[in-house]
Amino acid sequence: MGYMIEVLTSLAVTGLFAVGGILFVFLIALAFMYNSLISKRNAVENTFASVDVMLKKRHDLIPNLISTVKGYMKHERGVFEKITELRASAIKPGVPVEEKLRCENQLTGLLKSLFVSVENYPQLKASENFMHLQKTMTELEEQISAARRAYNAQVLSYNNAVDMFPTNIIASLFRFLRKPFFEAESGEKTVPSVSEKLGK
Repeated sequence: MGYMIEVLTSLAVTGLFAVGGILFVFLIALAFMYNSLISKRNAVENTFASVDVMLKKRHDLIPNLISTVKGYMKHERGVFEKITELRASAIKPGVPVEEKLRCENQLTGLLKSLFVSVENYPQLKASENFMHLQKTMTELEEQISAARRAYNAQVLSYNNAVDMFPTNIIASLFRFLRKPFFEAESGEKTVPSVSEKLGK
């Protein structure tokens, strides 16, 4: 009888160790997946901060750009107003990222349209102040484009982790939500450069 008790006790202890070992491995895996999601989310936010720095530089340039061109481009008043409105929406404190990115995409499209319209205003094209603004804006748009690609790569990695098994279970438990992409406008190009405008 005593031998049976010892055997049962030994089996119970072995079983407890096995269960404890499985639980330990599960907790380690849980911690690893959780930390991986945190790391990917932080990478998205860090990369977006770089994008945001570029966008803020563009926001700072826009009032000067509008001030420079509106004296020449009398018929583009509606475009100026829309650009100003979108800029105000994008810089509004607390605006959701999705809304901010939507405004920025529309702003990109309108700025491209504005620079294309300059072709109809030879005096403006010859303005030294405008040429300087255009050169600065071209360089900035290229930086925004590069930063956007880096941001979207991080978002893709993070969203895959949120959606794919087994990390999707952890993402669901701890409310890791998908992040929005910063989609480029269809057929997007940078602002035409000064040399392109002059036909060089």
